[in-house]
Amino acid sequence: MRSEVATLPGSPERPNEDWAAAALPASGDGGTLVLLDGVTPPPGDDGCVHSVPWFTARLGGALTELSASRADLTLSEILSLAIRRTAELHADTCDLSHVRTPQATVVLARWDAEAVDHLVLSDAVLLLQAPDGSVRAVRDDRLDRIPREVLRSHEATDRVRNREGGFFTAAADPSVAERAVTGTTPLAEVRALAALTDGASRWVERFRAGDWTGCARVLAKEGPAGLLQRVRVLETADAAAGGVRRGKTHDDATGVYVTF
Repeated sequence: MRSEVATLPGSPERPNEDWAAAALPASGDGGTLVLLDGVTPPPGDDGCVHSVPWFTARLGGALTELSASRADLTLSEILSLAIRRTAELHADTCDLSHVRTPQATVVLARWDAEAVDHLVLSDAVLLLQAPDGSVRAVRDDRLDRIPREVLRSHEATDRVRNREGGFFTAAADPSVAERAVTGTTPLAEVRALAALTDGASRWVERFRAGDWTGCARVLAKEGPAGLLQRVRVLETADAAAGGVRRGKTHDDATGVYVTF
């Protein structure tokens, strides 16, 4: 197995809120991949004295330790336990019931000699590339179903955040793990895995520079660092041309690429 991780901050003026890891258990059998995209809160109160990077580092660390050491737990159970552990670290100092309490999108993958398990929550993406080169993108598309006009309003977005009929992220409620997209694929049917935050998946989803199969080819040839540089070039050109842009010109962008 070979793994590569690359990340770029959206702006040098603020910390990168993404978090990623690829790990092997002590036994050397199998492995695990963790990717988090911290949700940047709008200006104002979020009920927490901690930053989003504080939150993603602790949730990511818990997910890595648990997914690498607790083969007896499903990925949903691991996410639930990791959220609970992280919440306990600041329950005494922060209002974890606040709708904007620190939160993140999640991709988890874990494999052994037989199969690859996966979990995706919110708008990050996991790519599963088969030995024949075909690619399956695993996505949680609930955020895509929210009308754009709703997401342009912070108050309207809060009304659908972590609510039925809206979208879900990993915040302080362990039960959100039950909302994640999960599945299992035989290891023989997987040649490579890639996890991308939405800042990295812009190459496909925003700029339409290629499809997911083309994205996997870029990752195989240039690694995640090459994909992120391609995204930055497209963002810069779009901004210079005065194109119609949604959201930030540059976003934190992170990719993890694993080959078997």
